[in-house]
Amino acid sequence: MNHDTPLSPVPLHHLADGSCPVLTTHQLRAHGVAPAEIADRCRPGGPWQQLLPGVHLLHQGPPTSQERLHAALLYARYRGPSVPAQPRTPETAREPMITGLAALALHGFAAAPPLLSLDRIEVLVARTRRLRSAGFARIVRGAELPVPQQVTGVPTAPAARALADAVAGLADGAVVRRLLTEAVRGGHCEAAAVVRELTRARLLTRPHVVDAVDALMAEGRALAEQRLYDAVRAYGLPEPVWNVDLRLPGGPYLGGVDAYWPEYAVAVEIDTRAPRPAAGDADDAGELCTAPGDEHQDRLERLGVIVVRCRPRTLREAPEQQATVIRTALMAAADREPAAYLTVLPR
Repeated sequence: MNHDTPLSPVPLHHLADGSCPVLTTHQLRAHGVAPAEIADRCRPGGPWQQLLPGVHLLHQGPPTSQERLHAALLYARYRGPSVPAQPRTPETAREPMITGLAALALHGFAAAPPLLSLDRIEVLVARTRRLRSAGFARIVRGAELPVPQQVTGVPTAPAARALADAVAGLADGAVVRRLLTEAVRGGHCEAAAVVRELTRARLLTRPHVVDAVDALMAEGRALAEQRLYDAVRAYGLPEPVWNVDLRLPGGPYLGGVDAYWPEYAVAVEIDTRAPRPAAGDADDAGELCTAPGDEHQDRLERLGVIVVRCRPRTLREAPEQQATVIRTALMAAADREPAAYLTVLPR
């Protein structure tokens, strides 16, 4: 048989989706390629190969990383039905997406292995899917799916979610620590978003993960503090006293703040608490959880101190906006009753 003869009205080199020559059995049959012809072309020595059950590569030789990613997504998309009785919520209706180490490589993590070196590519799907892992495609189920990001045209889990899925399969504490630290240092996501995803995945019971999270939170706070210093100086704000404790003279300790302007009675606190995610958000925006820090803020405000909460994400992405908020609080001091006198001590 001459395998160069087209098997359908559409030439074979046009069967692939875009420039990626990876197609499912269903797609090939829709183009008029009979099952027997598919099997014949995927035989040993034939011009095609089967990468995964029902997923074919229309050339011989090792697949590229992009072809492997596409094959894993096609396998997850078309193999196995959803549980019929389960209603399709916005989360379960979302398409599969790459997660885990493969997603971190797509996001540009230097600490993640190269895509071609990965034995498995993890694909995140709704937990209602009746689908098993096969070959290099490892299925990861989630009760709630995030909104995927398009990275080089590939639907990819947001960095914080991909990181949690990767950490779930890692036992090396040094590797986990490098990945978590790079997530914050590289600006991929905030520490609070990572901790939220690790908590959701119930990974904070593992000692090596807890140790890595301690380093992550220290890294995140140090970066946020530096960005606050930079914002104050870059946008011409008065110089505050940095990292101080406040107390009433001869009275109780009121807590520490990251910056304080005694003459204005304005304090700034960097808020590193993990927030509740807003609908469809992939990072750390959303309504704050109730925490002891709220009582600390209320106590200071009852004494006439304005407390400005700075989120690390805002300091990173919109420092001028954050500086404007602080400047507005300083300007409002002239219109307020004098605040209680507080003792300021270094911490």
